[in-house]
Amino acid sequence: MAGVEYVVHTAARAHIMKDPLFDPLTEFRKVNTAGTLTLARQAAEAGVRRFVFISSIGVNGNQSIKPFNEQDTPAPHDLYAISKFEAEQGLWGIQQDTGMEVVVIRPPLVYGPNAPGNFGALMRVVQRGWPLPLGAVHNQRSLVALDNLVDFVITCLDHPAAANQIFLVSDGEDLSTTELLRRVAHALGRPARLIPVPVSLLAAGAALLGRRDMAQRLCGSLQVDISKTQTLLGWNPPISVDEGLRRTALGFLHETTL
Repeated sequence: MAGVEYVVHTAARAHIMKDPLFDPLTEFRKVNTAGTLTLARQAAEAGVRRFVFISSIGVNGNQSIKPFNEQDTPAPHDLYAISKFEAEQGLWGIQQDTGMEVVVIRPPLVYGPNAPGNFGALMRVVQRGWPLPLGAVHNQRSLVALDNLVDFVITCLDHPAAANQIFLVSDGEDLSTTELLRRVAHALGRPARLIPVPVSLLAAGAALLGRRDMAQRLCGSLQVDISKTQTLLGWNPPISVDEGLRRTALGFLHETTL
């Protein structure tokens, strides 16, 4: 990193729904905490001016009663989020010791071409035309398109007011799961086959199948407040949700035809 002015750290152990390891927290910490802090120390020693860390909204929690903000008491809800929060804490210590500027960004679900995890699975299901019992979900969830996240990272590289701050970021428009699926279907040019099953029945069925976590992700709310991002940095998402979904769909359709 000699001669490097900025470091953006995005690498992490993630999207592991059924972890085969006996002690998965240790593995998450090895990569997401210790790996991050080793890199940050090396960056500081090399004279890097600013270290931008992509953390996770999971540090705030997995369900919001009101939109999360940067002042909320952290409540990491899974092993991944715990390892990210511990990395954040270590970064602030390195910042104090070395003077290297740190910026922490906590995005919600990131979507874009070749999106992994749950979003990629939803794209495949909608593309195949399978009916989904998600036509009556009235939650609210924040998302962030990959292009919006990249634009925000670029803003954080050298904006003077970004130094030593935590930021939440999103597309600026929150959607219910039902509305998201409708818009995904429109972007893919497919019909949205959504059955209006009451959320209470969905939750009961998920509990019987041992999939409470999946029901929470599909039916619970998770909103973020980006007012600090907008006022302190003057940043607004450059593309809309619909444009982000259009670009995601184009990438998905291209990948499936290869």
